Amino acid sequence: MECQWKPDEQGLQQILQLLKESQSPDTSTQRSVQQKLEQLNQYPDFNNYLIFVLTKLKTEDEATRSLSGLILKNNVKAHYQNFPNGVSDFIKNECLQNIGDSSPLIRATVGILITTIASKGELQNWPELLPKLCLQLDSEDYNTCEGAFGALQKICEDSAEILDSDMLDRPLNVMIPKFLQFFKHSSPKIRSHAIACVNQFIISRTQALMLHIDPFIENLFALAGDEEPEVRKNVCRALVMLLEVRLDRLLPHMHNIIEYMLQRTQNQDENVALEACEFWLTLAEQPVCKEVLCGHLPKLTPVLVNGMKYSEIDIILLKGDVEEDEAIPDNEQDIRPRFHRSRTVAQQHEGGDSIEEDDDLDDDETISDWNLRKCSAAALDVLANVFRDDLLLHILPLLKELLFHPEWLIKESGILVLGAIAEGCMQGMIPYLPELIPHLVQCLSDKKALVRSITCWTLSRYTHWVVSQPPDIYLKPLMTELLKRILDSNKRVQEAACSAFATLEEEACTELVPYLAYILDTLVFAFGKYQHKNLLILYDAIGTLADSVGHHLNKPEYIQMLMPPLIQKWNQLKDEDKDLFHLLECLSSVATALQSGFLPYCEPVYQRCVNLVQKTLAQTVTQPEFYEASDKDFMIVALDLLSGLAEGLGGNIEQLVARSNILTLMYQCMQDKMPEVRQSSFALLGDLTKACFRHVKPCIANLMPILGTNLNPELISVCNNATWAIGEISIQMGSEMQPYVPMVLQQLVEIINRPNTPKTLLENTAITIGRLGYVCPQEVAPMLQQFIRPWCTSLRNIRDNEEKDSAFRGICTMITVNPGGVVQMIFEKCSSVSWESLQDDYGCMLHTQNQVGDENWRHFSDQFPLPLKERLAAFYGVLGTLTILFCNNIGCYGCQSQCYPALVLP
Repeated sequence: MECQWKPDEQGLQQILQLLKESQSPDTSTQRSVQQKLEQLNQYPDFNNYLIFVLTKLKTEDEATRSLSGLILKNNVKAHYQNFPNGVSDFIKNECLQNIGDSSPLIRATVGILITTIASKGELQNWPELLPKLCLQLDSEDYNTCEGAFGALQKICEDSAEILDSDMLDRPLNVMIPKFLQFFKHSSPKIRSHAIACVNQFIISRTQALMLHIDPFIENLFALAGDEEPEVRKNVCRALVMLLEVRLDRLLPHMHNIIEYMLQRTQNQDENVALEACEFWLTLAEQPVCKEVLCGHLPKLTPVLVNGMKYSEIDIILLKGDVEEDEAIPDNEQDIRPRFHRSRTVAQQHEGGDSIEEDDDLDDDETISDWNLRKCSAAALDVLANVFRDDLLLHILPLLKELLFHPEWLIKESGILVLGAIAEGCMQGMIPYLPELIPHLVQCLSDKKALVRSITCWTLSRYTHWVVSQPPDIYLKPLMTELLKRILDSNKRVQEAACSAFATLEEEACTELVPYLAYILDTLVFAFGKYQHKNLLILYDAIGTLADSVGHHLNKPEYIQMLMPPLIQKWNQLKDEDKDLFHLLECLSSVATALQSGFLPYCEPVYQRCVNLVQKTLAQTVTQPEFYEASDKDFMIVALDLLSGLAEGLGGNIEQLVARSNILTLMYQCMQDKMPEVRQSSFALLGDLTKACFRHVKPCIANLMPILGTNLNPELISVCNNATWAIGEISIQMGSEMQPYVPMVLQQLVEIINRPNTPKTLLENTAITIGRLGYVCPQEVAPMLQQFIRPWCTSLRNIRDNEEKDSAFRGICTMITVNPGGVVQMIFEKCSSVSWESLQDDYGCMLHTQNQVGDENWRHFSDQFPLPLKERLAAFYGVLGTLTILFCNNIGCYGCQSQCYPALVLP
């Protein structure tokens, strides 16, 4: 072993000089140092110099020594497999000898270095590491014990899985009991390390910990009186995780644990309070929550409400004293990337769409991701969903005080409370809303920007109720004030107002049509006013408006207001500008809504989308190693806008398709590795099939096998869009679909019978099976018995439309071909929908007696009560059967005058 290695003095001085220069604030000096360091990496013993400076040069300042260790850590990350054995052995040896350096910074750096080496798969090749570190825990020297524990904590964090594997002979069997001994150590830092190490193994229910679960919990309880914030934080974290994985062990002590967590949630140290506050979020997910917590609600509610006030540090970070900042350009780092949600084709329901958006509590997202205010609000939100109106008993007295408080900080927290309980306590809040909503609308004009912004968010949580009331009383005043706030002089308020208005648009839909000119006037004015970040949110608000009012937007005066600013932005943005995502999404919605009104703008938009897809595909082929999945977002959003154009323009898109290579590009996208690309390409295929099938038809032989291989319900959205596209193709192909039925039918039948399949996928599957049966009944009808029952249930709530019409006709035709397939169903009530839109010519065809077969029908109809027989006489045959199958009223067979209980086979 080359532990006797000695540095060349001149080389050592050169490296020290570089390390000092690299701490210079001058960027050109830093760049020059970086280049020299990269050149030095070519010398095998360069890393020996780095470890030497870190561990041996104790006369040097700590910053230089630590920097040397961090550069070495980066080299280990990038090149460790190329280190000669002598070098790696020397580094390992030095690390273990110096884990107890007198400097906390150097100890921590050595610990990071050890962990980095271990994470390079070196735990197997460094068998003495864990035993040596565990041995050093027993050292009389505090620094050695603390340094070893720091390294072990990092190893437990980074390599938890491998520590519990046979590969290392399960060292946790020794380590867990060892860690538990240190819970009572005299040093708070050591106690904290010990708990943190064990905590890494709770969520994974590691066997070595589960064997010692009782002593672990006892030791945690023994630390209840510990004053050290870091220890308290780790105790709280442990209890939160144990609540999730070993509730059985905590239940006998739950009263005391809740009391402890109540105290800790009010801790002066916000980090401790935040860890404790997580407890309420996790407890709300447990079935025992209501039972164990109901007695503590009087104490817990004010604690959570108090935690929802902005802290001083929050206000500083949020620049809470800055009221007018609209002219200050955004800091680009503050603009978070937003990922595009690929187009999913869904059916329309009586109660709206089944795809729901997350309505989270992220009312101040530019501040640190998670803090006590947000955690308290989220906890109140989930507890409101558990306790419902019972929570109001404790909240309402507090709210009265908060909402009308003269101090803005307290009033603001009250408005946040009101928003947090909106979902869970909505029923109980209804009597108070006629007074509260006007009060909140007034608060939209508050002189404090933070009050105005939280009011926007809270009002967005009550828009469902607002829209259900007479529009002049609530909707109109709310909309008017929100539009004013969209033009606020504070950027945070602009953002909150835009988001709230988008929520209002989704709820109000066509209720907004009378006010469209006023709304568009405001949104268009905001284009010239907004800085970068809010401009992106404005695109979303315009896209949502288009989705909500649909074809009502297609009026010359509205188009003249809206399109010029959008097209101006479109022309300004370069192809590689990420803002294009938002604008493409927005235009996709606008194109779908405007339909023929979008024609004057469609050609350049269409061509650019095709170019974006082509460019992305070319780059993924030529530079696959540099091409990240996120870069494909350009292609995905472009495909979705092409779908929007096809849906909005219908047959008018035909010339554009004819003059482009979109079908070749789509064929490539359908085979992409990334599911989202395939998902969007299948949506486009379905829309092009509807809009201009004559261009799609020559490609069907190539496209259908790909659709068949993507009927995998593990990838729900991909499967959903592929299923929908198959249904659209079936209708266009007619009987020519016959050769392709075997490619898809078996998978579709499996999907419709699969438990827990999402509603949207079930509906699209049912419609596609019905459509396949409509055009190829001889091929599909033999499987009727395998899918008829889930088929009926799947289409319970879909509005009457063309897709449902063709699917239903398909079922009728299949029953004609294979009446035995519905024998069971005749006697079992299936709560699907009554069908009123069958046209007369088809109805006549259904009346024919021989469609089910006289003998079959007579055998079953003999069991019917006489009034039902008379009623069905007019619908003898298949239509009689179908009346039974699809009547919407439970226990009723569509007999109008009387209802009969469901018939059951003997």
